[in-house]
Amino acid sequence: MNYIFDGLKEGVHLLVTFNQDVYQVIFLSIAVSFMSSLISSVIGIPLGLLILSKDFTLKKMTVRLINTMMAMPPVVIGLVTAILLARKGPFGVFELMFTPSAMVIAQTILITPIVMGIIINNTKAKAQHTIDTCESLGANRFETFKMLVLELRKVIMGAYVAGFGRAVSEVGAIMLVGGNIRGATRTMTTFIAMNNSMGNYETSIAMGLILILLAFVANTILYKLIE
Repeated sequence: MNYIFDGLKEGVHLLVTFNQDVYQVIFLSIAVSFMSSLISSVIGIPLGLLILSKDFTLKKMTVRLINTMMAMPPVVIGLVTAILLARKGPFGVFELMFTPSAMVIAQTILITPIVMGIIINNTKAKAQHTIDTCESLGANRFETFKMLVLELRKVIMGAYVAGFGRAVSEVGAIMLVGGNIRGATRTMTTFIAMNNSMGNYETSIAMGLILILLAFVANTILYKLIE
């Protein structure tokens, strides 16, 4: 049990002494996760609302496919992204492998279905009621979409929070495309995995506690914004 308390003390020490390596890792984790969550929300929220509000052939199959992708193993996403971005891959000319951009791409592919799924699965009844109300009042498509966003804003923010939480805790996919390079692509999760494999449990626990604290603060701020 002593190593747990040592991990707690180590975590506080790393934070209050402004350890450069630790803060660099924290900053990169936040930046990559924030960007991938933002891109996923920009893509996933409008598509989710569109799928929810329209009746079309294969709608049930589309929703089923999205729900399946919500549980897609991160390592598979990382492998697919790595194949696409590798030097011999279709996007190899951009030389994105082992860069933060590759990590953002992998995380975006991973969490976009999660954002879409949350929108589709948690707003169906309220969205249909809003659409019916707008149609009865003669609203056009843009006005209906705007009203949907306003009425469903809590679920939308919740989807973003869930996407950010999934992104910041991701390790498998970003390890494959980022490579855990010190000072370049090392994040909190890859830092934890590396130190755990080396037997540095105190350091792993310290970073894990910082990660939990970060997720708690991010969720608190976002939920305060939507109250």
